Parts: sequence; C-alpha cells; structure tokens
Amino acid sequence: MDLKTIDTIPGALSAEELHNIHAYWRASNYLSVGQLYLRDNPLLKEPLKLEHVKTMLLGHWGTTPGQNFIYAHLNRIIKKYDLSMLYVSGPGHGGPAVVAGTYLEGTYSEIYPDISQDEEGLKKLFTQFSSPGGISSHASPQTPGSIHEGGELGYSLSHSFGAVLDNPGLIVACVVGDGEAETGPLATAWHSNKFLNPLTDGVVLPILHLNGYKISNPTVLARISHEELEQLFMGYGWNPIFVEGEDPELMHRDMAAALDYAIDRIKQIKYDAEHPNGHRPRWPMIILRSPKGWTGPKEVDGYKIEGNFRSHQIPLAVSASSPPAHLQMLESWLKSYRPEELFDTQGKLVAELAELAPKGDRRMGANPHTNGGELLHPLRLPDFRNYAVVVEAPGANGEGDTYVCGRFLRDVIKENESQRNFRIFGPDETMSNRLDDVFKVTNRQWDAPVIKSDEFLAPDGRVMEMLSEHQCEGWLEGYLLTGRHGLFNSYEAFIHIVDSMFNQHAKWLKTCLELPWRRKIASLNILLTSTVWRQDHNGFTHQDPGFIDHVVNKKANIVRVYLPPDANCLLSVMDHCLRSEHYVNVIVAGKHPAPQWLNMQQAVEHCTRGIGIWDFASNDQDCEPDVVMGCSGDVPTLETLAAVSILREHLPELKIRVVNLVDLFKLQKSSEHTHGLTDTDYNALFTTNKPVVFAFHGYPWLVHRLTYNRANNINMHVRGYKEEGTITTSFDMAVLNEMDRFHLVMDVIDRLPQTGSKGVYLKQTLADKLIEHKHYIKLHGKDMPEILDWKWGTKPAAKQ
Repeated sequence: MDLKTIDTIPGALSAEELHNIHAYWRASNYLSVGQLYLRDNPLLKEPLKLEHVKTMLLGHWGTTPGQNFIYAHLNRIIKKYDLSMLYVSGPGHGGPAVVAGTYLEGTYSEIYPDISQDEEGLKKLFTQFSSPGGISSHASPQTPGSIHEGGELGYSLSHSFGAVLDNPGLIVACVVGDGEAETGPLATAWHSNKFLNPLTDGVVLPILHLNGYKISNPTVLARISHEELEQLFMGYGWNPIFVEGEDPELMHRDMAAALDYAIDRIKQIKYDAEHPNGHRPRWPMIILRSPKGWTGPKEVDGYKIEGNFRSHQIPLAVSASSPPAHLQMLESWLKSYRPEELFDTQGKLVAELAELAPKGDRRMGANPHTNGGELLHPLRLPDFRNYAVVVEAPGANGEGDTYVCGRFLRDVIKENESQRNFRIFGPDETMSNRLDDVFKVTNRQWDAPVIKSDEFLAPDGRVMEMLSEHQCEGWLEGYLLTGRHGLFNSYEAFIHIVDSMFNQHAKWLKTCLELPWRRKIASLNILLTSTVWRQDHNGFTHQDPGFIDHVVNKKANIVRVYLPPDANCLLSVMDHCLRSEHYVNVIVAGKHPAPQWLNMQQAVEHCTRGIGIWDFASNDQDCEPDVVMGCSGDVPTLETLAAVSILREHLPELKIRVVNLVDLFKLQKSSEHTHGLTDTDYNALFTTNKPVVFAFHGYPWLVHRLTYNRANNINMHVRGYKEEGTITTSFDMAVLNEMDRFHLVMDVIDRLPQTGSKGVYLKQTLADKLIEHKHYIKLHGKDMPEILDWKWGTKPAAKQ
C-alpha cells in the first residue's frame, strides 16, 4: 500500500504535535551537527570561531537527519501505544543520530553522568564524538540502546529478527539503509518474515531508508520505479507503506500516519494469530524516501550537497586551510535549527520537548532487551554424564560424536521449553550434522505453507534453519544480544561465509568488557562438523579447516577453540560452552562413526585440563621419551594412535609419549592467553629437546604460530591439512596431506637416528604400503581392510 490509502487516518498529528515533533527533530539534528564539528561554544552563545571547531572532523552526516526523523516519530508511537520497542540502526555509521536520540531522552546521561543535561554536558557530548579517548563514530556498544554496531553493513535485519524470537511483546524498529540493502546478507534477510510466529515472537518493523546514495554512487533501490519497488517488497511478503518527499511538514504528517497504520496492522496480525486462518501474515514495513543530508548545506563550493553523495560524511570542510566562508556556513547551518528555542539558558532541552520522549524503560535507549545480560537466565542443563558412551577399553566403536551430542542437545531443548531461551541455528544441516535427535522434541520453526511430505516443520519450533549462514549467524547474534542462549552448527568449510560477522561480534564482546554497565551475555557457540578429513565424498570444495586460524586472531579474553577427540569429550566440552558467558566458543567435532578413547570420568578430567598425556598409549612412564607424539582433533588422534601402534610393534625399544590437545590455546604461553600453559608445564609435556611429531586437525602452521616462542619449537614437526583434497577415501585424505599413520611413523624414524637399520627397513615397508594403498583404492573404491578394521589393541603393548 502507499500513502494514498492511509493519509485519511484522522488525528495522526495535531497542530501542536506537529510543531513539537518538528522541534524535537531540529534538536536531534542540532546535536548531530554539534557532534561532528564542535568542541566548544555548544549553544552558540558567542559568534562561532575556528577554535570552537574540532581539528579532526570525522563522522557521517548523510544518513543522520533521516534517522533523527525516524527516532522522533518512533518516540511518538511508543508513548501513544505504550510499546516496548528497540531501535536497530542498519546504517550505524550515522552514530550521531543514535547518540542524539538517547541523549535527548535522558538515558545517555544516566549511564554517563558526566555527559550531563546542561551546557557543560553538551560540550562534552560534542567533544567526545569520534575523538581520541572519546566514542566511535558508529552506533557502538558504548551507545545505550544499541545491539548493533552497524559499521559493517548487512546484518541489521537478521539481528532484529533474532532479537524478537521468543519476545512476543517486543517490536524492533530496524532502519535499513539503501546502501546496506545491496549487501547479500541484508537482501536475504527480508525472507525472515517466513519464520516469525505471531503468537510467540515479537515484531520487526523494517524502515527502508532510501536517501539515494552510498559513499559515492546511487543506490539500486532508490533508482527503480515506485511500482517496481512496491512489487519487489510485496513479492518478499511485506506490506510496504511509502513515505516520500522533502517538505518537513508533509513528511511529518505522512510518517505519523504511516506508523499509526503499521501499528494497527501489527495489532490485527497479533489478534488474527489467536484465530488462525491458515494464511501467513503480511507484516507492514515502511519505505522512507528523503534527501541524503536532509536539512544540511544545499551547496558548497559549487557542488550539490543535500540530496547528493557528497553529504555522506563531512559535507563542509572547516579548518585553518579551508575557505573562511566555510566557518560562516557552519554557523548558519547550526543556527538554522534555532537552538535558542530548543534548549534553555542552562543548556537543557525545554520541558515541552523533553515530554515527547517515553519514560523509564520504554525509552529505546533504556529498553532492557538492549542490555541482554540483564535478562540472562542460566540454562537448565541435564547431566551430560548421563549421555556417555561406554568405553571399556580405548578404541571402542562409536556411532558418531555429534550423534551422541544430539541426544544431549535434545534434552537441553526439552529442559528449557518453559523458559523458551534456547535455540539451535543452522543452514539446513541439523540432520546432516547428525543432530537429528533434537527433532524428537521440537520442529523447525516455519510459517510458510507445509505439504504432506514435509517433516519437522511447525510455526513453533526451537530449530531455525535457512540455507544462509549469514541469517543463522545473525539470528543467533540477535538472540544472544537480547539475553538468550543458542548453538550454531555448520559444515566446517562453509563457516567462512560468516568470517566477517564473527569479527564484528567478537569486537562487540571485547568492547562490552570495557563498559561496566554492559552485562555479559551468553557465549556464541559454534559447532563445526562435516570436517575436512571426512569430506571425502564431497571433495575439494568442502575441505577447509581454516576458520580456527581466523578465530585465533581475536583477543584472548574473547575466543576459545576446542577439538574434542571423541564423543565423551564432546559432551564435556559442549556442557562447558553452554554454561559459559561472553565468549565465542568454536567446537570442532566429527559426525561419522569413529573410535572412542576415554570413558566419561577420563574425558571430564582430560577436557578440564585441556591437554594431557594419554597413559594408555604411552610407554615412557619410567624414563625420558625418545619422541613426543602430539595430536589434536578426532582423525589426527586416530592416525597418531595407529602410528604409535606400528612403532611399538616394530620398534619396541622406543619410548613414546602421546599428548592429546583439546583446548587449542593451551599451546600459547600463559602470558598471552588465559588458557595457555606456563613454560614449565609446557616443557613437562613436550620436553625441551626431544622431537615432537604433531598431527593437527587444521593447517599445520597454526600450531607453529602458537608455539613459536616455546623452548622446543625447533623440534616441533606438524602434520595437518595443506590444501590437498579431492573426492577419495577418508584415509586417502590423510595420505594426500601426509598426516596418515604411515607418514607419521616415517617422520619419527627421520628424527631418531638410533632406530638404525630397523628404522630404514620399516620406512621402506611403509612406503610400499602407501603404494599398495593407492592401487587398492583405485581398484576397490574403498580403503584397505587393515585400515578399515584397525583397532587399538594389546598386541603392541605386549612387546614393551
């Protein structure tokens, strides 16, 4: 629908309301320009001088006045309808708008008392913006009411939908910039409306802000016809309401009418959900077309500014080297908002305008959901020990580590059903990743049509799946940021799709730790499976373990990486991660049947340490080892133990120590990561002078990077994935990357000259085995029986 059908709604704005809301908008714009330019003379009580202007001008004006306009009108409907609403600024680079809005409503000064509601407070507010020691130019965690940084575009709508899941009384007003709308994540996020349950979830009210330009280019959506734009969003399943123009009086009236209509439709949809008719609701959205840089300079030095890309950042250069007329233009621009009518002589917003803002936690900057840690309740977790795999001896058969974990997660969902504070997210891979036991107690949430042959689809499910890693990650982040818990499961190779989203979330968490008023939220838990070593059927495209390299770049107090070697260890790690707060936990685990090494008690002890010697596989208990065999990850652990069995059978005189690593950051020094080992403890495990042959799940250079300054680094030899892959057998994947048992044994022989002639002959035998392996898999299409049927047994141990 467009405004022709809603502009007859009576009483949307009285003359007094129109006057006041326009004045409130002027105040927001004045504060925004002040943040961009001023460091003194905040009320223009004296003629503007160059020394009143910041020496470094940084920030974004273009989107800011439009967002100020939106914020003022949202305040009106919050008060009118007593709404619980939060504001997500997709073009969060327009930080001055969100700061101005929260300052005018009073929340900013409550959190930062030194930024007071007076002239001195205004001066500090202006001075701190985008200045050393101040605040960033984006809507950062420092900004009250923000759950979305917005510096990197594309995630606002998915964050917003995540925030309203299981929050039936919440409305998220999500401002989507028309530049942001061109990103892949945002373009896909419009389909989130097919997953919203009107009964149990809240509402997302998207406001597409069409101001025509990105940094220096027109935006696509601003240059298509009104008809095409309307058809596009109707095709997405939305009910678009258009507000278009640049005359403030008309725009205020139209925006008020549009929002009244939108709230009316939302209420009707909520009512209809209690009397379902089988039709998916068509939620309202607003398309606001306004000039970029609205109310700013029309023209500077012969260039068009308002309504042009040149208003995107700092539209008017003011410095000692710029034309003197620019200072006069800035003063005229500021005075055009008539600040003397907006603030009293002390610098406080006049009472009749301050009254326009909602009160208490109805203010968008004070909505409890925007500081989710305040609302966080611990998960009710069943005892993970009850799901243990029975391991009477190392090497017991396993049905798949994630399959076992799926039973635990099934009951996590069941235990928290009444709290409605836990969800599983994944890109159509929950069953493929063998977590399908969860579907015994829940469904996938889905509000689109269902046909008879569909499975596990319902309007009210605890699993969110869409074939977009961006949406799954964004939904989960929004869910966590508003005080809930969750798990994201993904194929290991394709988690890279959200590398940048992970970056931004990790930065958000890091910044929040520096803000005492921000409460810790539940950890972002990422389960990576369908891993590189068991993607033999999908081939090279599905083989990439490099996400953990990316994670390691982040601050040590934010990230954790776990590589449990079997199902019992995975259960212990998963329980720990679900209980944790304010981390990004990355868990890498296999889904295929694999040997099980530790009983539950041993697994708990091992995972609590994070690293340790496996006594059952070692024979150096009474002396120094000749070699240390390190391993991390399920397949590297399997291949290492198979290599140890060969060594102990053919070279029984060798003393071998097996060290298994679960917590990746144990390799770092304790001075660099809180989980890191001290030099004393590290040297006790790996020695200071013995060869170390380390089989690693990921790229081998990551281990070298983490241990580069350890005493024995010169003797550290790492095998891992080195970008060799194809469609082949699972064992051949290890062979291609020289991380198989035969290569590991040859590595040991190469580093232990004392093996002498026996070592030479064994090495040749293993080289022949590799040739035999290649011929066998080409002929039979599967691995040799001695590989498939290998078990950790007692025969090698008998030769000690």
